[in-house]
Amino acid sequence: MHIALTGASGFIGSVIARHLREAGHTTTALVRNASRRDHVEAFVDRFVVADQADESAWPDLLDGADAVIHNTLDWRALRERDPSRHLRDNLMASLRLLQVSAPRQFVFMSTIAVHHDMRPRWDGHIDEDHPMRPSTLYGAYKAAVEVHLWEAHFRHGRHTSALRPCAVYGIDPNLSRCIGYPMIATVRDERRFDKAGGGKFVHVDDVAAATVATLGNPAASGQVYNLADCYARWGDLAVMIAEILGVEAEIDLSSPPDPKNVFTRDATQSLGVRMDRGHEGLRAHLRELIEVASVRAG
Repeated sequence: MHIALTGASGFIGSVIARHLREAGHTTTALVRNASRRDHVEAFVDRFVVADQADESAWPDLLDGADAVIHNTLDWRALRERDPSRHLRDNLMASLRLLQVSAPRQFVFMSTIAVHHDMRPRWDGHIDEDHPMRPSTLYGAYKAAVEVHLWEAHFRHGRHTSALRPCAVYGIDPNLSRCIGYPMIATVRDERRFDKAGGGKFVHVDDVAAATVATLGNPAASGQVYNLADCYARWGDLAVMIAEILGVEAEIDLSSPPDPKNVFTRDATQSLGVRMDRGHEGLRAHLRELIEVASVRAG
């Protein structure tokens, strides 16, 4: 298949581009003028350089495409708390792209942040049928687009899917954005770490694999997938870092070791993605991150 991919130069997008090439697909990638492309050029057949909300670029992006993977976001609008820009360049642009790209398959990179207030009757086991009750503009945007995906599917019979990753880890070309990166210096230099709480994590390769597995897959039509591999406290990651570095550190492990809610993995596993890296996957990531950071530091 030939895929139109937005956000191809970003962390998740670049890994999706690689997985597309490995699966035998070809790709036209939408990238901003200021975005670096060297890390993704080997996996992309053609680039379209434009802002995500620039509709004049969409005919070129969609030319010859069998499906769209919509993976981009204007983070600046959210960071600067500019709701008008957010609604225009994120929400309305996404809905317009969904409309203009019909009848092609449309795969949307959503987020687990469509969830916040989780209903007690789910008894802490959150599946894809749980209602979306977000608490942020980011989550609300993703939830709104998902609703329009279902309209396109149920009313028009269109092949639409949404993927909801939680915190995504892996080696980002910009190391400072990698999960665990700022923790390394704290544990190494201060021999302490006192951040409480934790989060749910998923490896970027699993996000990309699940995304590619929806393409041309009739069973994925009209479906949503929660992508959450495991839970870990920030203190658990700090312990791993200390062990890898071979240092002793004072680490806060007072937070509960288990989350209040977990996301079921059956739907994602039906795509052939095992979602079983667990804490060993996080440990392997941190070891690789420490090694890469050391090499780059000289």
